[in-house]
Amino acid sequence: MSRPNPKPPTIQRRRLAAELRLLRERARLTLEDVAQRLGWSVAKISRIETAVVGISAKDLSRLLDLYEVTGERRTALLSKSRTARTKGWWDAYAEFVPSDYIDYIEVEAQLAGMRCYDAHVIHGLMQTESYAREVIRAGVMGLSSPAEIERRVEVRMTRQQVLTREDKPLRFWTVIAEPALMWMVGSPKIMAEQYEKLRELASLDNVTLQILPVSAGAHPGTTGAFHILEFPSPHEPDVVYVETMTANRYVESHVEIYRYSLAFDHLRAMALSPASSLEYLAQAAEKVMNS
Repeated sequence: MSRPNPKPPTIQRRRLAAELRLLRERARLTLEDVAQRLGWSVAKISRIETAVVGISAKDLSRLLDLYEVTGERRTALLSKSRTARTKGWWDAYAEFVPSDYIDYIEVEAQLAGMRCYDAHVIHGLMQTESYAREVIRAGVMGLSSPAEIERRVEVRMTRQQVLTREDKPLRFWTVIAEPALMWMVGSPKIMAEQYEKLRELASLDNVTLQILPVSAGAHPGTTGAFHILEFPSPHEPDVVYVETMTANRYVESHVEIYRYSLAFDHLRAMALSPASSLEYLAQAAEKVMNS
């Protein structure tokens, strides 16, 4: 009888593992050196650095002592260990949504900023409940029950609290391709409400919304939507998140992240200004209600 595949490490664990490996190398220590000084096995350290297993706060503290990590960086690394063991509101929905989506929500809740290019649908953090329900229902293609769809809608609505939380709300910058605003999702009423919600959110100090008009022509976002995730610590590089129909991908290569960042800069430069984008939404709401 074959054994079930273990759950892959979360992005948080992979990033912490990579940082610990980098710190060891900067300290000019081998795996054998660390094992000898801490009384651990080489295999244990290797498993931690490859994210095969997690690390306790106590063991992490000992490693940071050995690597002489102090100040803000030490605090940030220890915080990662604590966060990895803290349950969030999303855990209550683990039965209804895929585990990799739960992992993403946990990451999203910790972000300082996000830059997005949304090619086909409005970003989940900006959707109305009715719009989200229509998008989710279409996406599951009859493979989920109405009750499961409602739970997913609840998750999407709850995620949006990162934009309005009192303690450091998420800095959110979205460039929305005009075709994403032209799909008739549900009904004219649903679309009009969605346009209005976009205008309301765009009025927040931490939110920037721009629309990329079809008249802009060829652009570097033709391969689809992407999200650039920005973490609170200056020691944590950005990560790019890309969704597909069957899987999600985190891009962590510095070269690839640079290309996505460059693409976003081109897209925002080609898009309407934030003020002109608000005017577009007001006109779109009026037009759809009169159609």
